[in-house]
Amino acid sequence: MKMNMQMIKVLSATRKYLLYILIVLYPVFVFSFSASSFVVPKEILLAILGGAAIVIMTAESVIQKSLSFKVGRFDLAILLIALAYAVSGIFAAPNKMEAFFFPGTATIVIASAVIYFLINQLDAKGKEETSLALVISAVLLSIVILFAKVGVLAKIPQLPDFVKDINFNPMGGSLPSAIYLVVVFAILGEYIYKKRDVVYRVFAAVSALIVILGLVLLIKNALPGQPQQLRLPDLNTSWQIAVETIKVSPIFGAGTGNYLTVFTRFRPVSYNSSDLWQVRFTTGSNFYLTAFTELGFIGIAAFAVLLFVFYKSASKKFDLKILPPVLLLVAIAVFPASAFLITLLFILLAGISDSSEKTVNLLGESAAKPAVFLISLPILVGLGLIYFFGYKAVAAEYTYAKSFNSLASNDAKQTYNLMTSAIAQNPKVDRYHASLAQVNMALASSLANNLSAQTGKDTIEADKSTITQLIQQAIGEGKAAVATNPQRSGNWEILAQIYKNIMSFATGADQFTIQTYTQAIAFDPINPNLRIALGGVYYALGRYDDAIDAFKLAVIAKPDLANAHYNLAIAYREKKNFDNAIAEMNAVLSLVEKDSPDYALAKTELDNLERNKNIKETVGTQNLNPPQPAEEPVITGGGGGGGGGGGGGG
Repeated sequence: MKMNMQMIKVLSATRKYLLYILIVLYPVFVFSFSASSFVVPKEILLAILGGAAIVIMTAESVIQKSLSFKVGRFDLAILLIALAYAVSGIFAAPNKMEAFFFPGTATIVIASAVIYFLINQLDAKGKEETSLALVISAVLLSIVILFAKVGVLAKIPQLPDFVKDINFNPMGGSLPSAIYLVVVFAILGEYIYKKRDVVYRVFAAVSALIVILGLVLLIKNALPGQPQQLRLPDLNTSWQIAVETIKVSPIFGAGTGNYLTVFTRFRPVSYNSSDLWQVRFTTGSNFYLTAFTELGFIGIAAFAVLLFVFYKSASKKFDLKILPPVLLLVAIAVFPASAFLITLLFILLAGISDSSEKTVNLLGESAAKPAVFLISLPILVGLGLIYFFGYKAVAAEYTYAKSFNSLASNDAKQTYNLMTSAIAQNPKVDRYHASLAQVNMALASSLANNLSAQTGKDTIEADKSTITQLIQQAIGEGKAAVATNPQRSGNWEILAQIYKNIMSFATGADQFTIQTYTQAIAFDPINPNLRIALGGVYYALGRYDDAIDAFKLAVIAKPDLANAHYNLAIAYREKKNFDNAIAEMNAVLSLVEKDSPDYALAKTELDNLERNKNIKETVGTQNLNPPQPAEEPVITGGGGGGGGGGGGGG
């Protein structure tokens, strides 16, 4: 019995310190073997240390032959939130890999809920020490940010290149780091105000100074014109996206981690008038709107329960311990919040949750073995499955990240092989298929460009066969990307670009190009560049009326986009509609800089249009065809221009 008690004490202490280590390392834990160097490592840390703590707690229950657990005031709300993310990820998310692995929002929230329940099992002293762990984590985060800024990290050769960057931030951005530091600063305020121990006060004062320095740097970096300038969607845009999403899926929302898809699909046309019109956001203007959009009414109901319970708790008796979660709940109502901040919220709530202990005896000594089986088996099997599938997903992500290293080294063969291997390891990620499709087309284009330099007949035939194979593989991977995530407009656009590149020599490719661009537009209807691209296809096929219609819609979507007006003018020119062509070309001149090459190009074209109009009016109905260049240039500037041009066939 005495040995059992000693073992339980050791296990209990180990479980407690695992949680402390998790809290301290969580905001700064990064590594470079993933394409997502900030998110995936934190998921892994939560899974490994949280899972280890669960196993230890299970072992304690087995040794004691009783199940002891503490329940707190926020348990139901936290459980509902975790269930909302899981259910929405399973039933609503079009791609489960994004929901549960990359970026894995559901996994982070569920794991954070587990951490909440584990911290809730600690005694009052243990919960107090979690606050101390949070303070250390904030100090560590500030030191890393400061060291990056002054160049200390850049001088450590063992660190990966992205860590050596002067603007390196282990939480992936200034905003989540700033919110994290502000919230923890409130804990330091409590230490300074309430603690009587001089050592605690000195520690708190020094920590506060370091945190303030980190905050000042973060705020400076987030100012306009700075490298990490804060760029957020406006409230009206986020609200309209939420409303349109709820109309389609009111109960479960768009699906966990699927905000980008509904952003492209439902953002209002007014968004194109902002200077962020080419930016695609993965969150709304604040966290609650994002949760409403992704989770639907089940998510907002779960958070409403949490806010209600928290309000009742805070209104009974105000205490400085309540200030940090209050600050965080207010901050995420104003700003978007990464899943990392939800972890912080759950840790804070566990720290202030008044817990009462419940004990269940396990049938006594004679039933010890069945009790061990009943308790440990489901937990171990569940954790085993999580680790198994998690390992496969992480291994694939690691291979995918290595492929980009090869791409940066211009090693095309290794890039191709690694991307193929990543897909073999995890075929459910649309990013992998989309990337490999583009690599295949790049290799095919490179070989095609080199054909003219070949002299041997056998070599030429071999290269032609390879080009054909690469194009077929590109189409196959493009289709796989679409099948894996059919609501993602970017996947349809990549497939459309592949078909467009082979229009000149592949029968039927023109129709497939039109169909896939049309589908891309259906999921991104106010994107003017997609409509310009579709109009360019119609133009290349000589279908000028269809091209005019496409370019008109591009102009409607963004009236200040010079490239849309230019392409519309060129299409009108082909229909000999010189009045409209001249009007559109004048619009181009009003949108581009007068000293720019684009202005000179448009002015030359305008002069030609006016001359051709005068000739037409002079000779009546004669059909004159003035010489045209083989390929029309494309306006690239003005109103954030860009995109393919109708005149250029793109």
